Amino acid sequence: MGPQQLTGWHKSSHSHFEENACVEIGTAPGIVGVRDTKQAALAARPVLVYSEIAFGAFLAYVTGGR
Repeated sequence: MGPQQLTGWHKSSHSHFEENACVEIGTAPGIVGVRDTKQAALAARPVLVYSEIAFGAFLAYVTGGR
């Protein structure tokens, strides 16, 4: 499964448009994708793809395990 199957893209609530730092998250069974919101007009923009487990560990780390 790759980035083409990711759906439900939504902008992070922690994105800051003024600082030019916006990201979107999309999901598919077992994976999470992250892409740069600013590149929306590009047809083949890069997407980072993580397993749900790896992305969950990342979120736990950046939120202090909350």
